[in-house]
Amino acid sequence: MNLLDLIIAPVFAEGSVSEGSISDPWGGLPFLLVMFVLMYFLLIRPQQKRAKEHKTLLLTLKKGDEVVTNGGVIGKVISVDESFAILEIADGIVVKLQKQGINQKMPKGSAKI
Repeated sequence: MNLLDLIIAPVFAEGSVSEGSISDPWGGLPFLLVMFVLMYFLLIRPQQKRAKEHKTLLLTLKKGDEVVTNGGVIGKVISVDESFAILEIADGIVVKLQKQGINQKMPKGSAKI
């Protein structure tokens, strides 16, 4: 008996393979399908919904809206272009940023400018 036999049990061939012990090659397919459906409903679908809501937010953006950028800066929209928006983040401080950088709309009166 080796020291290795104490850690890993020795495996010996049992003779010929019987018909019942051959594994089904399609046995794992239902599990994979269930996992894909689960991932779709838990990850992919909610992400698509958020992307659609963000796109609608950017399309409906107009002058006077108060927004939060991806960096956490709160400001009031002064003007909106096709791909850029100009925000006033403080009295006399104006920044121009891409519309994709806007994260969400805030209720009126949130930005104390």
